[in-house]
Amino acid sequence: MPEVMVADSTGHSRGYLAVPEGQGPWPGVVVIHDVLGMTNDLKRITDRFAASGYLALAPDLYDAGEGFKLQCVIRTVRSHFTGHGPAYRTLLASRDHLVSDSRCSGRVGVAGFCMGGGFCLQLAPTGLFGAAAPSYALLPRDADKLENSCPVVASFGGNDHIVAPDTAARLEAVLARGGVPHDVRQYAGVGHSFMNQHTLPSPIRVVAGIAGLAYSAPEAEDAWSRILSFFRQHLVANEGESR
Repeated sequence: MPEVMVADSTGHSRGYLAVPEGQGPWPGVVVIHDVLGMTNDLKRITDRFAASGYLALAPDLYDAGEGFKLQCVIRTVRSHFTGHGPAYRTLLASRDHLVSDSRCSGRVGVAGFCMGGGFCLQLAPTGLFGAAAPSYALLPRDADKLENSCPVVASFGGNDHIVAPDTAARLEAVLARGGVPHDVRQYAGVGHSFMNQHTLPSPIRVVAGIAGLAYSAPEAEDAWSRILSFFRQHLVANEGESR
């Protein structure tokens, strides 16, 4: 079944697990959602990783911790900036869930979008992931820690009104300073969420388009090509390493 329960030290959270066809073991990918949570678009993205040969797990960060749903959302967004909290326990437990699966090679990457991309950058220096793919992410406050990051492939929109326009350049500079393998690209003419295909009512789609939040296939497909190529280099090529 696609739905699984991810256990951490304080409880369980729901997750969506996509399994490749054929015989494993495969490298794993933890897929981190944006502020909209566990959407059909997130499942589509997770399925695409699986179709490309990755055991892909998308945890529902809004299913973690106690309290009302709104409290959980606020707590998760806050932890995306602070680098700790229930969401991080869920993400680390998701990585452990994949590693403990006999179908996983033991190499695990992390990919995220918007808020999820911010989580990627918080997790990249932990030494637990073989590669990270943040898309239109905000830099962590202590961005210098990314000098010790795992390899990073990052994508940004040149017309993004949420992420500062110099974020791609700043990220590339700190990764280069640390000698971290990286591929950072900013696409001109597209805005925030250009890789996401959210199902929205027509009036909201119009507003989202005006705000520069629209999906753009050419740039999205190029970003996907870069991510999968980078992951092949840093996850698949090293999948024989011990867990």
